[in-house]
Amino acid sequence: MSESKKPLNHLAIIMDGNGRWAKKRHLPRFVGHRHGMDNIRNIALAANKLGIKVLTLYAFSTENWARPTDEVNYLMRLPIDFFDKFMPELMKNNVRVNIMGFVDELPEKTYLVTQKAMAETANNTGMVLNFAFNYGSRREITAGVQEIARKVKVGEIDIDDISEKMVSDHLLTHSLAPYEDPDLLIRTSGEERLSNFLLWQMAYTEFSFSDKLWPDFDKTDLEELVKDYQGRNRRFGKV
Repeated sequence: MSESKKPLNHLAIIMDGNGRWAKKRHLPRFVGHRHGMDNIRNIALAANKLGIKVLTLYAFSTENWARPTDEVNYLMRLPIDFFDKFMPELMKNNVRVNIMGFVDELPEKTYLVTQKAMAETANNTGMVLNFAFNYGSRREITAGVQEIARKVKVGEIDIDDISEKMVSDHLLTHSLAPYEDPDLLIRTSGEERLSNFLLWQMAYTEFSFSDKLWPDFDKTDLEELVKDYQGRNRRFGKV
């Protein structure tokens, strides 16, 4: 099998455009977030059927706290609604939930429901539905470097022991190994930037950008972008 035909193991998505979706319909932004939440279910099930092993969704960034308080409060309630509504379907499809981010800073109810979702699906052996929630890549890398520095300071490791693998092992994606690095990133809504998302992990990730706003992005769009990815030649710096 050629390099370009290898399975898509880890797909990352920046789910962009909920607010603009609502604005186009003269609706409040929270309506767009609600439809965006419902679409997570559609895309997660479609990704599972495609055999994707890890689906990482950028749900809330460390920078999103700067949004209006009412919107932030609504976004903090969405995980509660999502898992209450879709947990039976996730269990039925053998999906394991993982929450990646600085979760200790979340409101208590949001934190508890995320921990409960991970505990209830911990024994599932299918696709990992990995939510990046209160996540920022620069902060993640900084925290990882600080932990490595502490280990050097106490003599647990030598400075010459530090390697790329060691850095990777100290990032929030370490539990996703051997699929911690995404094969493909999709960003919806026509924007073409990373927005502080998985900067270390995406050194050789393929990118696809869709003009569709996230609530309108469907399984057909997903299948088309996956097919396009499978036709690419991933050389990883080689010939």
